[in-house]
Amino acid sequence: MDLLNTLVDKGLRRELPTREEALAVLATSDDDVLDVVAAAGKVRRRWFGRRVKLNYLVNLKSGLCPEDCSYCSQRLGSQAGILKYSWLKPDEASRAAAAGLAGGAKRVCLVASGRGPTDRDVERVSDTIKAIKDQNEGVEVCACLGLLSDGQAERLREAGADAYNHNLNTSEGTYGDITTTHTYADRVDTVQKAHAAGLSACSGLIAGMGESDEDLVDVVYALRALDPDSVPVNFLIPFEGTPLAKEWNLTPQRCLRVLAMVRFVCPDVEVRIAGGREVHLRTLQPLALHLANSIFLGDYLTSEGQAGKADLDMITDAGFEVENAGEVTLPEHRAAGGCGSHAPAGDAVSEGTGCGAHAEAGCGSHAGGGCGSHETAGVCGSVPAPAGAARAETAGTESAGAETAGAETASAGARTDLVAVRRRGAGTDLAPNA
Repeated sequence: MDLLNTLVDKGLRRELPTREEALAVLATSDDDVLDVVAAAGKVRRRWFGRRVKLNYLVNLKSGLCPEDCSYCSQRLGSQAGILKYSWLKPDEASRAAAAGLAGGAKRVCLVASGRGPTDRDVERVSDTIKAIKDQNEGVEVCACLGLLSDGQAERLREAGADAYNHNLNTSEGTYGDITTTHTYADRVDTVQKAHAAGLSACSGLIAGMGESDEDLVDVVYALRALDPDSVPVNFLIPFEGTPLAKEWNLTPQRCLRVLAMVRFVCPDVEVRIAGGREVHLRTLQPLALHLANSIFLGDYLTSEGQAGKADLDMITDAGFEVENAGEVTLPEHRAAGGCGSHAPAGDAVSEGTGCGAHAEAGCGSHAGGGCGSHETAGVCGSVPAPAGAARAETAGTESAGAETAGAETASAGARTDLVAVRRRGAGTDLAPNA
């Protein structure tokens, strides 16, 4: 297929595909999905080999969020039966993190629900970061706390935070349809603050919220322009008790096409499969490892994930290997420059590259705060759902046009049997799933 050959060539040169090419990837048929995976896999292996980075979520503060993000189980007015608790103490959070690190995770993502942290909250999280780093040499820590005020990103960096997550979630044109209590511009501002403070940028999207192919391409191109180091891709889990409870639009093949499109547009960036992979990719999860080089281990923010041992077995069985703590995740040309780094002179890179080459670079959580802050946000996490609801909080939806029939099929086959609210780990007395 000429399209795929062109995209592979561009990906190996870190050259930005055209919008038409990106849209064409999403419009490919299920019959061609293995060809799409094989092509994007060449780009993934060029920049990341067969390594898979493991990340582990710790939900520092669950539920009771004042924001109205439609996808989130922790949103204002949510009827989802999730765990609700206030801030974990530093030693409690450190114990929770230790379980994921013992399972092979090299990054801990500290998430808290809410619009954004107070200065007292930043102090709490700073104490937690120090506690985790004092007990685990070399661990990476990413904070996901919502919208940042002036000076807060700098304080987190001084405390030892390596990254900040703040997802864009969806396109600017449709943002107002999913959230009204803050704006797309608010998210961009937080990304700018995080990047200006020298934090590594982690910012991604949610697929499956009813967006079109054009919306998906818009948000991924916006992320390319922001140049984050990590792009989490969440697949919406329609939790009962939230406004998007009826949005069961994704098929495993659709999820693979979304991941492939992200890889072609962001060839040398850490692409992370976040919330919703177990629900929507299901038995095709191993194929997704040919596209993404990073996953979350075990449970998410408010929903249960695949068992940690099953994650490790899947990686090994698919012919991949867990990235060690001493290995640098990003390719040399990016890692050398720090957050997002700049491409070497003379490289065929398009305008979107460079460490925060654009002012908005940063790691964006969901508006409502939290790494992947609310349930669907994923990048750093997903959210639990009540029994019968969907369990992760990410997104991916069939877009208009060629995917309409597929969307109807997906809705008819909603797998509510796969949904489980997290009842163990952080905020409980039970051992976590790591």
